[in-house]
Amino acid sequence: MFLHKIDDELSLKLLELKDAERIFELTNQSRSYLREWLPWLDFNTKLEDTQEFISSSLKNFGNNTSLNTAILYKGEIVGTAGFNSINWSNKSAAIGYWLSEGYQGHGIMTRTAKALTDYAINDLKLNRVEIRAASENIKSRSIPERLGYVNEGRIREAEWLYDHFVDHIVYGMLAGDWKAMEK
Repeated sequence: MFLHKIDDELSLKLLELKDAERIFELTNQSRSYLREWLPWLDFNTKLEDTQEFISSSLKNFGNNTSLNTAILYKGEIVGTAGFNSINWSNKSAAIGYWLSEGYQGHGIMTRTAKALTDYAINDLKLNRVEIRAASENIKSRSIPERLGYVNEGRIREAEWLYDHFVDHIVYGMLAGDWKAMEK
């Protein structure tokens, strides 16, 4: 079982099937809010869809190719975050995240992304961590920017969002840069 304490308010825990009901409830409560930037909402319309996602996440965790966690804020699940993919050959990981609308504005996602970056570099010994965000998603883009990630460029029409393509901005953090900032 993966459990990572970030601070007195915040921790990350490996998603478990028993979390499906809460994750699905949060998804439904924030559906219109999340739908603006996340392409999977139309594929997650019932509890069983969330259960399938968690089962798949656990399988990938077992295969050491990803890590999807529940974000616990004051002991309550408020969203998910983790490594959508871990590429051991290239020593890299890609962070993905979403937070329920009602929990915005507490620094939760910045602290979460910082903890995941630190874990990837210092514990997993990866060399590169990447965060991608839609070019117009200013809230999501501000997270890697606050953490000192480098804007490495734009991928045009990188993602289909229901009825249109969006460009992605790619942010990267290298182990050497992260360790230099820690000093």
